[in-house]
Amino acid sequence: MIIKINTSEKQNLWVGIGCQKGTSQKLIATAIEKVFQENQLKENAIAGLATIETKASEVGLIELCRLRSFPLKIFSARILSTITVPSPGKIAATTVGTPSVAEASAILAASEITLPLTTNQESKVRLLIPKSIFRLQGEPGTVTVAVAAKELFLLQNHSEKIVNQTRNHGKNN
Repeated sequence: MIIKINTSEKQNLWVGIGCQKGTSQKLIATAIEKVFQENQLKENAIAGLATIETKASEVGLIELCRLRSFPLKIFSARILSTITVPSPGKIAATTVGTPSVAEASAILAASEITLPLTTNQESKVRLLIPKSIFRLQGEPGTVTVAVAAKELFLLQNHSEKIVNQTRNHGKNN
């Protein structure tokens, strides 16, 4: 039996961002807020943002990371293109060399979280929110947002086996 550990208070959500050049910090922040509100996610669970290396110096993205103290993980198009996603895009494949920026970078960022896993735990990355595309009247650019999480699972059978072995060992002495 597998029991899901409550991770609601942990920062285990990674937001993948794809954007046009010149996309404003306001648009990126608004898109993230909207995605989190619509999906009843807490913004304080955000571990960080992730994107493609060509957006590493995008002013709006850098400003948002600085304002909210988010780490920013950067991935190459080559690495992003190895990730299977539910919503690949032909435009992204043509313009940046990978069919996915937001979904693939969110998945990769979540998979790289290093948590103190014990021998009776395993981790699993899940794309919680597929890509959503946002524009905001009066703000430059377009942003694509996706959210992935690393979930922790406790393998109850393994734990019970250890407890039972310990109990049985004590009875044999």
